[in-house]
Amino acid sequence: MLPAVLSFLALAALQTVVRARFTHPIREPVEAAGIGAVLVITVFVSARLLDRRPIDEYGLSLDRRWWRSFAVGGAIATVVNAGALAVAVGAGWATVVGVAKGAGDLPFLPAMVVVFTYVALASAWEEVVFRGAMLKNLAEGADGPVPRWAAVGVAVLASSVVFALLHGGKVDHPSQYGYYLLAGLLLSGAYVLTGDLALPIGFHVWYNFTQSAVFGLGHSQQTPELLAVETVGPARWVGEEGVVYSLFVVVGGLLVLAYVRWRDGRLRIDERVTQWTPRFERETRRR
Repeated sequence: MLPAVLSFLALAALQTVVRARFTHPIREPVEAAGIGAVLVITVFVSARLLDRRPIDEYGLSLDRRWWRSFAVGGAIATVVNAGALAVAVGAGWATVVGVAKGAGDLPFLPAMVVVFTYVALASAWEEVVFRGAMLKNLAEGADGPVPRWAAVGVAVLASSVVFALLHGGKVDHPSQYGYYLLAGLLLSGAYVLTGDLALPIGFHVWYNFTQSAVFGLGHSQQTPELLAVETVGPARWVGEEGVVYSLFVVVGGLLVLAYVRWRDGRLRIDERVTQWTPRFERETRRR
């Protein structure tokens, strides 16, 4: 919990200071840079001082295979949001009312770059603290006292619940937590089946970005929109935590499973999720 709590407090302090001193359009790039700094510090401090592990053990190898999975996660997320928009428009619950709207004082393309940078850093931070740090540490600690599948199951559930609770500011009714719990389970599942953060980070970044900035489906945040969409349907169906989005999160989960099954030829817990090598053993092996 410590990386999540400390970095969350740092982000809250950062936003308070930046939003008090800067206005649009300077505020957004400054805040994004601050989020990037918090993310980097969180990764390095967690790896060096708390876990005493190399950064790549979190699932941040950043090699060619990693970026390929990142791209696939982004493609799946884009398809999921396109499907949600198609259903909402087809049911008469949403209407496309414009193209390239809401950029404010910036030209549209730079405004989209700023939003993508902000969303990418925030989403990567969530995946590092909830999956890379929290889930992995819970799974490592429980593995042994209970079977591996149970250890990972407890870690997935616990990190997903905390992930859902963190989004409580967007929730008007307790039932809406189900949407964030499903999202947490999808992202956690992608992590435990692959042993790295490429797929969950790719999905999370592009899901948030395409939902709000590309397909105009985000209600809790104001961003430039490639497609400006007016939503008129019932909130329980097409609200940001509505049934349509929840169903498409499930579709996204199935597509993630299909990709991992195709890529790896199997679906099973990756051993790296519960694997930790003490520093002295790593140093001994190098010698």
